[in-house]
Amino acid sequence: MSQLMKAMALTTYGDPSGFALHHIDRPQVAAGQVRIKVAATSVNPIDARIRSGMMPTLAPELPALLHGDVAGVVEEVGEGVTTFHPGDEVYGFAGGLRGFGGALAEYMVADARLIAHKPKTLTMAEAASLPCVAVTAWNGLIERATLRPGQRVLVHGAAGGVGHVALQLAAWAGAEVYATASTPAKQTIARDLGARAAIAYREIAVRDYVRAYTDGRGFDVVFDTVGKSCLDASFEAAAPGGSVIAIAARSTHDLSPLHAKGLTLHVVFTILPLLTGEGMDNIGQALAKLAPVIDSGHIRPLIDSRQFGFTEAAEAHRLLESGDVIGKVVLVNDL
Repeated sequence: MSQLMKAMALTTYGDPSGFALHHIDRPQVAAGQVRIKVAATSVNPIDARIRSGMMPTLAPELPALLHGDVAGVVEEVGEGVTTFHPGDEVYGFAGGLRGFGGALAEYMVADARLIAHKPKTLTMAEAASLPCVAVTAWNGLIERATLRPGQRVLVHGAAGGVGHVALQLAAWAGAEVYATASTPAKQTIARDLGARAAIAYREIAVRDYVRAYTDGRGFDVVFDTVGKSCLDASFEAAAPGGSVIAIAARSTHDLSPLHAKGLTLHVVFTILPLLTGEGMDNIGQALAKLAPVIDSGHIRPLIDSRQFGFTEAAEAHRLLESGDVIGKVVLVNDL
Protein backbone atom coordinates (compact mmCIF):
# COMPACT_ATOMS: atom_id res chain seq x y z
CA MET A 1 0.00 0.00 0.00
CA SER A 2 1.23 3.49 -0.86
CA GLN A 3 2.48 5.53 2.06
CA LEU A 4 0.77 8.58 0.57
CA MET A 5 -2.92 9.43 0.45
CA LYS A 6 -5.07 11.99 -1.26
CA ALA A 7 -6.69 14.71 0.82
CA MET A 8 -8.63 17.94 0.34
CA ALA A 9 -6.39 20.03 2.54
CA LEU A 10 -6.73 23.68 3.42
CA THR A 11 -3.80 25.73 2.14
CA THR A 12 -4.83 29.12 3.58
CA TYR A 13 -7.26 30.14 6.30
CA GLY A 14 -10.09 32.39 5.19
CA ASP A 15 -12.27 31.92 2.12
CA PRO A 16 -13.46 28.38 1.19
CA SER A 17 -11.35 28.61 -1.97
CA GLY A 18 -8.37 27.61 0.20
CA PHE A 19 -9.18 23.89 -0.22
CA ALA A 20 -6.94 22.03 -2.69
CA LEU A 21 -6.10 18.42 -3.54
CA HIS A 22 -2.88 17.25 -1.88
CA HIS A 23 -0.90 14.02 -1.66
CA ILE A 24 0.24 13.68 1.95
CA ASP A 25 1.59 11.01 4.26
CA ARG A 26 -0.94 8.36 5.22
CA PRO A 27 -1.44 8.60 9.01
CA GLN A 28 0.08 5.87 11.16
CA VAL A 29 -1.83 4.17 13.96
CA ALA A 30 -0.66 4.56 17.55
CA ALA A 31 -1.83 2.80 20.70
CA GLY A 32 -5.50 3.42 21.40
CA GLN A 33 -6.23 4.51 17.84
CA VAL A 34 -7.83 3.11 14.71
CA ARG A 35 -7.25 4.01 11.08
CA ILE A 36 -10.48 4.53 9.15
CA LYS A 37 -10.89 4.35 5.39
CA VAL A 38 -13.13 7.38 5.11
CA ALA A 39 -16.41 7.05 3.21
CA ALA A 40 -18.11 10.33 4.11
CA THR A 41 -18.06 13.40 6.31
CA SER A 42 -20.26 16.44 6.95
CA VAL A 43 -19.78 20.13 7.61
CA ASN A 44 -20.47 21.57 11.06
CA PRO A 45 -20.37 25.28 11.92
CA ILE A 46 -17.18 24.68 13.93
CA ASP A 47 -15.50 23.44 10.72
CA ALA A 48 -16.44 26.62 8.89
CA ARG A 49 -15.28 28.84 11.76
CA ILE A 50 -11.90 27.09 11.92
CA ARG A 51 -11.52 27.30 8.13
CA SER A 52 -12.39 31.03 8.13
CA GLY A 53 -9.59 31.81 10.57
CA MET A 54 -11.97 32.83 13.36
CA MET A 55 -10.53 30.21 15.76
CA PRO A 56 -6.75 30.24 15.27
CA THR A 57 -6.01 28.45 18.55
CA LEU A 58 -7.94 25.41 17.26
CA ALA A 59 -6.60 25.47 13.73
CA PRO A 60 -4.25 22.69 12.54
CA GLU A 61 -1.01 23.63 10.82
CA LEU A 62 -1.23 24.13 7.07
CA PRO A 63 -1.88 22.21 4.93
CA ALA A 64 -4.74 21.43 7.30
CA LEU A 65 -7.14 18.49 7.36
CA LEU A 66 -10.52 19.65 8.61
CA HIS A 67 -13.85 18.05 9.57
CA GLY A 68 -14.51 16.01 12.70
CA ASP A 69 -17.53 13.98 11.55
CA VAL A 70 -16.53 10.71 9.91
CA ALA A 71 -18.07 7.48 8.69
CA GLY A 72 -16.08 4.66 7.20
CA VAL A 73 -14.48 1.25 7.64
CA VAL A 74 -11.77 0.38 10.15
CA GLU A 75 -8.62 -0.64 8.30
CA GLU A 76 -6.18 -1.08 11.20
CA VAL A 77 -6.31 -0.95 15.01
CA GLY A 78 -3.59 0.12 17.38
CA GLU A 79 -2.30 -1.58 20.49
CA GLY A 80 -4.89 -1.87 23.26
CA VAL A 81 -7.94 -1.44 21.02
CA THR A 82 -10.33 -4.35 21.55
CA THR A 83 -13.73 -2.83 20.74
CA PHE A 84 -13.04 -2.43 17.01
CA HIS A 85 -11.58 -4.72 14.38
CA PRO A 86 -10.57 -4.34 10.72
CA GLY A 87 -13.68 -4.33 8.56
CA ASP A 88 -15.95 -2.75 11.18
CA GLU A 89 -18.18 0.07 9.94
CA VAL A 90 -17.91 3.03 12.31
CA TYR A 91 -18.96 6.63 12.78
CA GLY A 92 -17.54 9.28 15.06
CA PHE A 93 -16.63 12.83 15.88
CA ALA A 94 -12.89 12.50 16.00
CA GLY A 95 -10.87 15.51 14.92
CA GLY A 96 -10.46 18.34 12.48
CA LEU A 97 -8.71 20.38 15.19
CA ARG A 98 -5.12 21.11 16.14
CA GLY A 99 -3.53 17.87 17.35
CA PHE A 100 -6.01 15.63 15.53
CA GLY A 101 -6.47 14.37 12.00
CA GLY A 102 -9.40 15.44 9.83
CA ALA A 103 -11.86 13.48 7.73
CA LEU A 104 -11.37 15.22 4.36
CA ALA A 105 -8.96 12.55 3.22
CA GLU A 106 -8.76 8.93 2.11
CA TYR A 107 -7.82 7.87 5.65
CA MET A 108 -8.28 9.28 9.15
CA VAL A 109 -6.67 8.11 12.36
CA ALA A 110 -9.07 8.42 15.29
CA ASP A 111 -8.84 7.87 19.02
CA ALA A 112 -10.98 4.78 19.62
CA ARG A 113 -12.84 6.61 22.39
CA LEU A 114 -14.32 9.03 19.86
CA ILE A 115 -16.06 6.52 17.58
CA ALA A 116 -18.72 3.80 17.72
CA HIS A 117 -20.09 1.10 15.47
CA LYS A 118 -22.20 2.67 12.73
CA PRO A 119 -26.00 2.27 12.95
CA LYS A 120 -26.82 -0.65 10.69
CA THR A 121 -29.80 1.03 9.02
CA LEU A 122 -27.87 4.08 7.80
CA THR A 123 -25.78 4.60 4.72
CA MET A 124 -22.28 5.96 5.21
CA ALA A 125 -23.43 9.39 4.07
CA GLU A 126 -26.32 9.37 6.54
CA ALA A 127 -24.09 8.20 9.37
CA ALA A 128 -21.53 10.92 8.64
CA SER A 129 -24.20 13.58 9.09
CA LEU A 130 -24.88 12.69 12.71
CA PRO A 131 -21.94 12.37 15.12
CA CYS A 132 -21.34 15.97 16.24
CA VAL A 133 -25.00 17.02 16.24
CA ALA A 134 -26.27 13.79 17.80
CA VAL A 135 -23.71 13.88 20.62
CA THR A 136 -24.63 17.53 21.23
CA ALA A 137 -28.33 16.71 21.49
CA TRP A 138 -27.69 13.66 23.70
CA ASN A 139 -25.38 15.58 26.02
CA GLY A 140 -27.83 18.46 26.37
CA LEU A 141 -31.11 16.59 26.76
CA ILE A 142 -30.21 13.24 28.30
CA GLU A 143 -27.01 13.88 30.25
CA ARG A 144 -27.35 17.52 31.31
CA ALA A 145 -31.08 18.28 31.51
CA THR A 146 -31.98 14.68 32.47
CA LEU A 147 -35.10 14.84 30.35
CA ARG A 148 -38.09 12.93 31.76
CA PRO A 149 -41.21 11.54 30.06
CA GLY A 150 -44.11 13.98 29.97
CA GLN A 151 -42.02 17.14 30.14
CA ARG A 152 -42.72 19.91 27.67
CA VAL A 153 -39.70 20.66 25.47
CA LEU A 154 -39.17 23.57 23.10
CA VAL A 155 -36.51 23.23 20.38
CA HIS A 156 -35.37 26.39 18.61
CA GLY A 157 -34.14 25.90 15.05
CA ALA A 158 -35.77 22.52 14.59
CA ALA A 159 -34.78 22.04 10.94
CA GLY A 160 -31.09 22.68 11.63
CA GLY A 161 -28.30 20.21 12.25
CA VAL A 162 -28.59 19.90 16.03
CA GLY A 163 -32.22 20.96 16.18
CA HIS A 164 -33.64 18.15 14.06
CA VAL A 165 -31.88 15.52 16.18
CA ALA A 166 -32.84 17.20 19.48
CA LEU A 167 -36.48 17.23 18.43
CA GLN A 168 -36.51 13.53 17.61
CA LEU A 169 -34.45 12.56 20.66
CA ALA A 170 -36.81 14.44 22.98
CA ALA A 171 -39.80 12.68 21.42
CA TRP A 172 -38.06 9.30 21.85
CA ALA A 173 -37.51 10.14 25.53
CA GLY A 174 -41.26 10.64 25.98
CA ALA A 175 -41.39 14.43 26.00
CA GLU A 176 -44.11 16.62 24.55
CA VAL A 177 -42.11 18.47 21.91
CA TYR A 178 -42.68 21.86 20.33
CA ALA A 179 -40.43 23.60 17.84
CA THR A 180 -39.68 26.95 16.26
CA ALA A 181 -38.69 27.30 12.63
CA SER A 182 -38.24 30.25 10.29
CA THR A 183 -40.19 29.22 7.19
CA PRO A 184 -43.34 27.23 6.36
CA ALA A 185 -41.19 24.52 4.75
CA LYS A 186 -39.06 24.15 7.88
CA GLN A 187 -42.19 24.19 10.05
CA THR A 188 -43.56 21.29 8.01
CA ILE A 189 -40.30 19.41 8.55
CA ALA A 190 -40.53 19.99 12.31
CA ARG A 191 -44.03 18.55 12.41
CA ASP A 192 -42.99 15.59 10.26
CA LEU A 193 -40.16 14.88 12.72
CA GLY A 194 -42.54 14.74 15.67
CA ALA A 195 -43.23 18.26 16.91
CA ARG A 196 -46.75 18.71 18.25
CA ALA A 197 -46.68 22.24 16.94
CA ALA A 198 -44.27 24.21 14.78
CA ILE A 199 -44.09 27.84 15.82
CA ALA A 200 -43.54 30.68 13.35
CA TYR A 201 -41.47 32.66 15.84
CA ARG A 202 -41.22 35.71 13.58
CA GLU A 203 -44.99 36.07 13.65
CA ILE A 204 -45.91 35.21 17.25
CA ALA A 205 -44.49 36.64 20.47
CA VAL A 206 -42.90 34.34 23.05
CA ARG A 207 -45.54 35.13 25.67
CA ASP A 208 -48.27 34.24 23.17
CA TYR A 209 -46.93 30.81 22.25
CA VAL A 210 -46.11 30.09 25.89
CA ARG A 211 -49.74 30.87 26.69
CA ALA A 212 -51.04 28.82 23.76
CA TYR A 213 -49.01 25.65 24.37
CA THR A 214 -48.28 25.63 28.11
CA ASP A 215 -51.20 27.62 29.59
CA GLY A 216 -48.69 30.36 30.39
CA ARG A 217 -46.46 28.21 32.60
CA GLY A 218 -43.55 27.81 30.18
CA PHE A 219 -41.56 24.87 28.87
CA ASP A 220 -39.72 22.50 31.20
CA VAL A 221 -36.73 22.33 28.85
CA VAL A 222 -35.75 24.77 26.12
CA PHE A 223 -33.06 23.68 23.66
CA ASP A 224 -31.56 26.75 21.99
CA THR A 225 -29.47 26.10 18.90
CA VAL A 226 -29.44 29.72 17.73
CA GLY A 227 -28.02 31.96 20.47
CA LYS A 228 -27.92 35.77 20.75
CA SER A 229 -31.45 37.19 20.98
CA CYS A 230 -32.92 33.70 20.76
CA LEU A 231 -31.24 32.87 24.07
CA ASP A 232 -33.16 35.72 25.71
CA ALA A 233 -36.34 34.29 24.19
CA SER A 234 -35.37 30.90 25.64
CA PHE A 235 -35.15 32.39 29.15
CA GLU A 236 -38.58 33.93 28.65
CA ALA A 237 -40.09 30.69 27.34
CA ALA A 238 -38.80 28.46 30.17
CA ALA A 239 -41.00 27.43 33.08
CA PRO A 240 -40.04 28.16 36.70
CA GLY A 241 -37.42 25.62 37.74
CA GLY A 242 -36.83 24.68 34.13
CA SER A 243 -33.67 24.14 32.10
CA VAL A 244 -32.24 26.00 29.13
CA ILE A 245 -29.69 24.20 26.95
CA ALA A 246 -27.51 26.50 24.87
CA ILE A 247 -25.04 25.49 22.19
CA ALA A 248 -24.28 29.05 21.03
CA ALA A 249 -23.67 31.13 24.15
CA ARG A 250 -20.90 33.44 22.93
CA SER A 251 -22.88 36.60 23.74
CA THR A 252 -23.84 38.89 26.61
CA HIS A 253 -27.21 38.54 28.33
CA ASP A 254 -29.23 39.74 31.27
CA LEU A 255 -29.34 36.77 33.64
CA SER A 256 -32.05 38.17 35.89
CA PRO A 257 -34.74 35.97 34.22
CA LEU A 258 -32.74 32.91 35.27
CA HIS A 259 -32.70 34.18 38.85
CA ALA A 260 -36.38 35.11 38.86
CA LYS A 261 -37.43 31.67 37.64
CA GLY A 262 -34.70 29.56 39.26
CA LEU A 263 -33.60 28.29 35.87
CA THR A 264 -30.61 26.08 35.13
CA LEU A 265 -28.49 27.03 32.11
CA HIS A 266 -26.55 24.18 30.48
CA VAL A 267 -23.93 25.22 27.93
CA VAL A 268 -22.93 22.34 25.66
CA PHE A 269 -19.58 22.59 23.84
CA THR A 270 -19.14 19.25 22.13
CA ILE A 271 -15.50 19.68 21.12
CA LEU A 272 -14.39 20.34 24.71
CA PRO A 273 -13.18 16.76 25.36
CA LEU A 274 -10.88 17.03 22.33
CA LEU A 275 -9.49 20.30 23.67
CA THR A 276 -8.95 19.16 27.25
CA GLY A 277 -8.44 15.41 26.90
CA GLU A 278 -11.08 14.91 29.62
CA GLY A 279 -14.29 13.00 28.94
CA MET A 280 -13.30 11.71 25.51
CA ASP A 281 -15.01 8.42 26.33
CA ASN A 282 -18.31 10.28 26.54
CA ILE A 283 -18.36 10.91 22.79
CA GLY A 284 -17.98 7.27 21.75
CA GLN A 285 -20.31 6.12 24.52
CA ALA A 286 -23.02 8.57 23.46
CA LEU A 287 -22.74 7.43 19.85
CA ALA A 288 -22.96 3.78 20.94
CA LYS A 289 -26.13 4.54 22.93
CA LEU A 290 -27.60 6.49 20.04
CA ALA A 291 -27.06 3.72 17.48
CA PRO A 292 -29.97 1.48 18.64
CA VAL A 293 -32.22 4.53 18.94
CA ILE A 294 -31.40 5.35 15.33
CA ASP A 295 -31.80 1.75 14.16
CA SER A 296 -35.21 1.55 15.84
CA GLY A 297 -36.36 4.42 13.62
CA HIS A 298 -36.75 7.06 16.32
CA ILE A 299 -34.05 9.30 14.82
CA ARG A 300 -33.55 9.79 11.12
CA PRO A 301 -30.98 12.18 9.69
CA LEU A 302 -32.11 15.26 7.83
CA ILE A 303 -29.68 15.87 4.97
CA ASP A 304 -29.74 18.77 2.55
CA SER A 305 -30.62 17.63 -0.96
CA ARG A 306 -27.40 19.14 -2.32
CA GLN A 307 -24.70 16.54 -1.69
CA PHE A 308 -21.01 17.04 -2.46
CA GLY A 309 -17.82 15.12 -3.03
CA PHE A 310 -14.67 15.80 -1.03
CA THR A 311 -13.28 17.64 -4.07
CA GLU A 312 -16.22 20.05 -3.70
CA ALA A 313 -15.40 20.99 -0.11
CA ALA A 314 -15.34 24.69 -0.96
CA GLU A 315 -18.87 24.56 -2.38
CA ALA A 316 -20.10 22.64 0.67
CA HIS A 317 -18.69 25.28 3.00
CA ARG A 318 -20.22 28.08 0.95
CA LEU A 319 -23.61 26.43 1.15
CA LEU A 320 -23.40 26.04 4.93
CA GLU A 321 -22.39 29.66 5.35
CA SER A 322 -25.22 30.86 3.09
CA GLY A 323 -27.76 29.82 5.72
CA ASP A 324 -29.87 28.27 2.97
CA VAL A 325 -29.56 24.76 4.38
CA ILE A 326 -31.99 22.08 5.49
CA GLY A 327 -30.40 19.75 8.05
CA LYS A 328 -26.79 18.76 7.40
CA VAL A 329 -24.45 19.27 4.45
CA VAL A 330 -22.79 15.93 3.60
CA LEU A 331 -19.72 15.11 1.51
CA VAL A 332 -18.90 11.64 0.13
CA ASN A 333 -15.35 10.56 -0.61
CA ASP A 334 -14.57 11.00 -4.29
CA LEU A 335 -10.78 11.15 -3.94
